Amino acid sequence: MTRTKIKDLLNATDFGRQVTINGWVKTFRNNQFIAINDGSTINNIQAVVDFTNTDEALLKRITTGAAVSVTGTLVESLGKGQRVEVKVSQLEILGDSDPEKFPLQPKKHSLEFLREIAHLRFRTNTFNAVFKIRHALAFAVHKFFNEKGFVYMHTPIITGSDAEGAGEMFRVSTIDPDNIPRNEDGSINYKEDFFGRPTNLTVSGQLEGELAAMAFGEIYTFGPTFRAENSNTTRHLAEFWMIEPEMAFYDITDNMDLAEELLKYLIRYALGNCGDELEFLRNRLLEEEKQKPQNERSELDLLAKLQFCLENDFERLTYTEAVEILRNSKPNQKKQFKYLIEGWGADLQSEHERYLVEKHFKKPVILTNYPAEIKSFYMRLNETDEQGRRTVRAMDILFPGIGEIVGGSQREERLENLLGRMDELNIPAHEMDWYLDTRRFGSAPHSGFGLGFERLVLFVTGMTNIRDVIPFPRTPKNAEF
Repeated sequence: MTRTKIKDLLNATDFGRQVTINGWVKTFRNNQFIAINDGSTINNIQAVVDFTNTDEALLKRITTGAAVSVTGTLVESLGKGQRVEVKVSQLEILGDSDPEKFPLQPKKHSLEFLREIAHLRFRTNTFNAVFKIRHALAFAVHKFFNEKGFVYMHTPIITGSDAEGAGEMFRVSTIDPDNIPRNEDGSINYKEDFFGRPTNLTVSGQLEGELAAMAFGEIYTFGPTFRAENSNTTRHLAEFWMIEPEMAFYDITDNMDLAEELLKYLIRYALGNCGDELEFLRNRLLEEEKQKPQNERSELDLLAKLQFCLENDFERLTYTEAVEILRNSKPNQKKQFKYLIEGWGADLQSEHERYLVEKHFKKPVILTNYPAEIKSFYMRLNETDEQGRRTVRAMDILFPGIGEIVGGSQREERLENLLGRMDELNIPAHEMDWYLDTRRFGSAPHSGFGLGFERLVLFVTGMTNIRDVIPFPRTPKNAEF
């Protein structure tokens, strides 16, 4: 008999028919009630076995984690907690699971423990929910841009350019480290390497995305990016996914509008399509909150927080206005910030971003017009202000619990200005000739941004560690699986 997914059976009303389900045993109670999950839903279905007429050796093999195939009659359940159940007529063990060795027993496991067995954590309810939501959000990204007529562009994973100018990149090379070819001056002879030049894993698809935007008008990339940044925090990964749209004829305001629209669309999609998963995570968080003192508990539960983001316009202000708020804030005056804000030009840290969002405005914030000195070379310069301060048309979106979730800007479309900034930052113009051609031939105002996908998933799921929203996290000293 063709198997039926548990998700479809849980809503069925045609009782009395024969069904077959395959899945994994979650629990087996009283030698009679098997809770089975096949991954199609976070919810289990109960199968009731007649233990008096079932081989005892077979019953002993029905253990947590075992894969089973069950055929039986779909009936209305008389027990609490489920609407339907399957009265078993035939049961087959597809794969045994030794209860003495299987690490996921029917009890609460810490997230730290589950990170150590990331290859099995998908089987828990928490990670079933998290990765179902991740899938839904990824689908919604493509849906949003497709509906708007954007072209999906695959930008290179291996690149010769450093889009951020930070230098924190992973080298890609086939050179034998035990036999490095060298030039006469002792430097590495990259002509002997696979690509004939130094190459790295990409930190961003932006620069290549700009090339495409100057032909298609509106494009987006969505792919893996890599940073060799030695940051062992709950917000950083060495390998993560980025959504990067680039749009011709967009100014900074158009850019902010699109980013806010995208974020709200994605949150709305998750609320509309992941109800069971979000409800499970909401209840999980509420249980965790009970362990905290009252003053440390969140004002809004997970669903209320997501709804709040949809119902409120993001607060927009300049970097200069933000610095004033931070300089005069209690944590700054009482020296509670790790990095004190003494004046204009400070590079805002996560603690400052979160203060603005969580304490001051109590909603998402978009900051604009940052000092040129702390931003990338490709951002459009504003006119110098009356204090002689140079700013760029950058915009960062800050979210509660996360800090920066989106970083973007209007790009510098004026060739001379771009060359000037590259010269200041010692970026060799000859190596970026391909990029500069977009400013030589038919240059136009254009903008774009990057949305860190894992930070979005972190926010929507309410998880607190970024390692718990990507299947196999890559962090300093950790590249398991």
